[in-house]
Amino acid sequence: MDVKTRTELEAAAFRRLVDHLRVRTDVQNLDLMNLAGFCRNCLSRWYREEAAKQGIEIPDPKAREIVYGMPYDEWKAKHQKEASPDQKKQFDKAMAEQKHKHG
Repeated sequence: MDVKTRTELEAAAFRRLVDHLRVRTDVQNLDLMNLAGFCRNCLSRWYREEAAKQGIEIPDPKAREIVYGMPYDEWKAKHQKEASPDQKKQFDKAMAEQKHKHG
């Protein structure tokens, strides 16, 4: 597979992931962090960091809007729920394990 085709396929997969996350507003960022070790905010940060490598500056709020499909504060007001004690406990455990694995 040539580089151009690979890049196009990766870009299409990224767009599908973002579209999927925009539809699945019932899945909280904390759920994503607990299960997969990343969330929408991570994805927007990765996008911003990769843009910076290309000399393109994207402010964090704009990068989040690209992923969320709306301003982050608006998404939080519409969709973010208070984390349950169990979710918080699971998150703390996952972060401790991640620190242990990555030093």
